[in-house]
Amino acid sequence: MTRDAAQNGNEAAAVYAAPVVVRGLTKRFGSVTAVDRLDFSLDAGSTVALLGGNGAGKTTTIAMLLGLIRPSAGVVCVFGADIARSRYAVAQRMNFQSPYVDLPQRLTVSQNLMVYAGLYGIANARARIESVAAQLQIEPLLNRPTGKLSAGQKTRVGLAKALLNAPELLLLDEPTASLDPDTADWVRQTIKGYASERGATLLIASHNMSEVERLADRVILLDKGRIIEDETPAALIAAYGRETLEDVFLDVVRGRTAPDFADRAQRKAS
Repeated sequence: MTRDAAQNGNEAAAVYAAPVVVRGLTKRFGSVTAVDRLDFSLDAGSTVALLGGNGAGKTTTIAMLLGLIRPSAGVVCVFGADIARSRYAVAQRMNFQSPYVDLPQRLTVSQNLMVYAGLYGIANARARIESVAAQLQIEPLLNRPTGKLSAGQKTRVGLAKALLNAPELLLLDEPTASLDPDTADWVRQTIKGYASERGATLLIASHNMSEVERLADRVILLDKGRIIEDETPAALIAAYGRETLEDVFLDVVRGRTAPDFADRAQRKAS
């Protein structure tokens, strides 16, 4: 093997060992293409927002990253493993949280967390649960049935579940939906603090644009299953000549593109 070939091979290996690498990712449901040939990577320690209107393909994309839905075409690699073939090789290094996914409501919070600790093979599960419960201030809730919790309490418990295995990759779907401003701010600060302390990679799907501006290093914007923007929040705001990311989002979902969109697209292609 030549030096150049070896170098190229090492570079390719480094790329595919990144937390997430997506190439040509496509999902069709019958005649409907929900996700259409996505290409993107997530760098270690980055916080990336996955944005788009309803039906843009965000939830389907996250489900494929988790290995819950098989792609119609393309590949998802997480920490170098093809999720479609080797999901369990990396499952303990990732986790997911969404307020739209309920834990079994008849079980207590402690029982639910013990179930997930077992699924993730966590050693000293009770000690780990106690540690996470203290961190997220849910100790008084541990013996309460999960179905008896408020929306804010359920969000904290869901986040506790997501952090049990100290994931290196954390996928969050609308992490502060339906929360009051104080609780939402607490959740954002907790997520941000965890990512900073752990060096974790975050992918956040959200409709809260101010939240995205505060948390994300980068925005991947979907429309009809395709990536139409992939920039920092500041770069998008500047490109569209707007004052906030929410204004940019409204432009995109209403079919208005940035003034220099064609030029930027051509530069990226070259």
